[in-house]
Amino acid sequence: MSISYYQLATQSTTRVLNNLDHLIDMAMIFCAERKIDESVLFNDRLAPDMFPLSRQVQLVSDMTKGCAARLAGSEPPSYADTETSFEQLKERIKKTIDFIATLKESNFADCEKRNIKLPWYEDALPADVFLLQHALPNIYFHIATAYNILRHNGVPVGKRDYIGKI
Repeated sequence: MSISYYQLATQSTTRVLNNLDHLIDMAMIFCAERKIDESVLFNDRLAPDMFPLSRQVQLVSDMTKGCAARLAGSEPPSYADTETSFEQLKERIKKTIDFIATLKESNFADCEKRNIKLPWYEDALPADVFLLQHALPNIYFHIATAYNILRHNGVPVGKRDYIGKI
């Protein structure tokens, strides 16, 4: 059996979102136990020119729903980036998972023949290039950065938290 675009764009990205939700849970517990205002972690970044944790989570959401929707031949829903708490980030993650769950395998029929146009690229990308060279690398970059921000701040997350249960 071969791996399908549907599996990569929905099942693997939903897994990433569930793992990210778990990381946010661990951050919330860490802040509560140590009486740290969650805004400290929420707004922290690894370097001055990098996005804060909140934006990393928003970008994972945007990239996962964008990947699945575009390969399914539709436009991704637009979410306002107005979250100001971990609970609101968790709601965004859930909303993203719920959206991806609406896409059926049949929506991905012949998606390998699609060219994906993104406003920030001059040319449309063939579906395989979009998925393997743009979407998935960006998704994993932003979840890894979120993980690293938490780890850097002492949240007791490890590789198993990042990878999740197999």
